[in-house]
Amino acid sequence: MEYTIFSIEDDRNIAHIINVTLSKQGYIVETFYDGKSFFDRLEQKVPNLILLDMMLPDIQGLDILKKIRSKKEYNDVDIIIVSANTMLMDKIDGLDNGADDYIEKPFNILELMSRVNVKARKYKKSLVIKVKDITLDIDAHICMKDNQEIKLTTREFDILKMLFTSLNQVVSRDEILKKIWNIKDDVESRTVDMHVKELRQKIDPENNIIKTIYGIGYKVVS
Repeated sequence: MEYTIFSIEDDRNIAHIINVTLSKQGYIVETFYDGKSFFDRLEQKVPNLILLDMMLPDIQGLDILKKIRSKKEYNDVDIIIVSANTMLMDKIDGLDNGADDYIEKPFNILELMSRVNVKARKYKKSLVIKVKDITLDIDAHICMKDNQEIKLTTREFDILKMLFTSLNQVVSRDEILKKIWNIKDDVESRTVDMHVKELRQKIDPENNIIKTIYGIGYKVVS
């Protein structure tokens, strides 16, 4: 299981320790020394976890946090603040604005490793999602219905994964196009409808799971 961590840390010694330690644990670690390089990379790849320093040379960590949490496509990304700010209000601001955890500097590297491992275990458990008679194993790329494997195309599987991981929430056609096809023009939304139609025929002919939200998109109901 590939688990990717983006570490944003301008202290190069600390950044090196974090990178080496977590890489030895089998994680994919990418290090950034400023906010700009981080956001440039974020447009290309979405990590599972972000380790965020609050004091950076170009962008304040709190502004990075707010920007990430303002976008739906990053809802599943865990964020751990790693900061020398020890004031209670700094912690409260970070957590209230969407951080999942807060570690004070100087930190014990074993504690950081333990906190990361907790997030990674949670991610691994979430890789198998069951809705009614459909089980989706994201890591193995397998869809089962009533204990029988259903063969899906790559696009069909990706759409189902997107809907399953947004359970009971509406996912718009535009979101699907952007994430799966990297298309931003909504005139292509019929492409999504066609794939969802094929997906329904394979796993949900009774229309019990995948619901159409007219004029918007789709949602999977539990």
